[in-house]
Amino acid sequence: MEVFAQRLKALTVLEFMADAFVCFAAAVLAFKQLGSLPALISEPRVLKYAIFFALCMALMYTFVGLYRRGAALVGIWALVRRAFIAVFFGACIAYLALKIDGQDGYAIKLLGRVVCYVAVGAIVVRSFSYAARQSALGVRRVLIVGTGLEAKQVAADIHRAARTPAVLVGFYPTSSDERTEVESARLLDASKNLEQVVREERIGEIVVAVRDHRGGGVPMSDLLACRIRGIRVLDLAGFYELVHSEVPTDSLKASWLVYGKGFGQSPARIFFKRCFDIVFSTLLLILASPIMAIAAIAIRLESRGPIIYKQERVGLGGRIFMCRKFRSMRIDAEADGVARWAVKNDSRITQFGMIMRKTRVDELPQLFSVLRGEMSLVGPRPERPAFVAELKKSVPYYDIRHSVKPGVTGWAQVRYGYCATIEDSRRKHQFDLYYVKNNTFALDLLVLIETVSVVLFREGSQ
Repeated sequence: MEVFAQRLKALTVLEFMADAFVCFAAAVLAFKQLGSLPALISEPRVLKYAIFFALCMALMYTFVGLYRRGAALVGIWALVRRAFIAVFFGACIAYLALKIDGQDGYAIKLLGRVVCYVAVGAIVVRSFSYAARQSALGVRRVLIVGTGLEAKQVAADIHRAARTPAVLVGFYPTSSDERTEVESARLLDASKNLEQVVREERIGEIVVAVRDHRGGGVPMSDLLACRIRGIRVLDLAGFYELVHSEVPTDSLKASWLVYGKGFGQSPARIFFKRCFDIVFSTLLLILASPIMAIAAIAIRLESRGPIIYKQERVGLGGRIFMCRKFRSMRIDAEADGVARWAVKNDSRITQFGMIMRKTRVDELPQLFSVLRGEMSLVGPRPERPAFVAELKKSVPYYDIRHSVKPGVTGWAQVRYGYCATIEDSRRKHQFDLYYVKNNTFALDLLVLIETVSVVLFREGSQ
């Protein structure tokens, strides 16, 4: 199932649907047990409340990151804490909705029952989900073509994948491999042709872990026969994009970018993205205005200097624009005029500046740049001209990120940590390439939702 331009696994989708159903059923059951309400069929308002609560809780679960890739790896108590936060805020919203509708007479008693039912339902859903992940049901069987270092890395990625249950059947040798780096016990019989091995081992996916396909080492005719049969065949770049949601630059060929899918920049996409930016940046500025006022006062009280910090950044098409942020560093942070990377625990950052960076409050003035059309809500992080000139020399295809507007938040910001070196920038650029290649309105929504989780639980640093 292709959703948000990514392959959301069936178990994740089922978890979402099961959670929504549990919340709906919990609300209906709580209403019915109060005893003072008519039957559900004769009381459509009950159904309306239940649907509202289910949608509200589904959003809360999403915002706290319960469906994020790798959520299963954060630990059981972290998941419980996130679920508790979601239920708390969901119950508060439901309580306010009941009061506004004039039903506050039994709101507390009703929500108490609902929360208990939701807690039990959440335990049941997660228990079934865990059991399903441990079983072999729905697990795809993967064959790796190649036995070199790349094949070894692909095997490690398959084992580490959180929400992508898979069984590595083995490695099929090719004449392109100079040296075997994988365990010999998993080597398959090279005397059989690839199509025969795929049929006998019931393979559902093939990963070609060979960098150089020239010279006839890779059995292209067999791969084509498997592809025609419906077997998914991925090269290294395609596998990396699927598993890590980033585009690798070290093994990337221009032809893969030219002939592959993606890079959709239709006039309709640009128009609707601009409309979305205007509407939601205006709304966010209105909602965040009290926070921005407090931040401005705190900056003025803590240190002398301007409240808003202006800095040249590179935007769409390589054009320079002035990026505005709340000042989080001392005014003498770059007194010598030399551009420096910000690092973790940077001594130049003020005490309140550290708080603003952790909560992303310092980024709020960039919403004015969104209104002016210099930035978008979602896109690659805009870099300084000095850093861009340096990165273009060492990072392949770096200019591709300038084919879209820079963003207040982005795929790289929610998927990668703090960026303080050229190597960090190289890694973040791989996420930016993924966003530019797969940019859709739905992916923008996913980034915005995950940004909420990142800010709440400090899963990112900038």
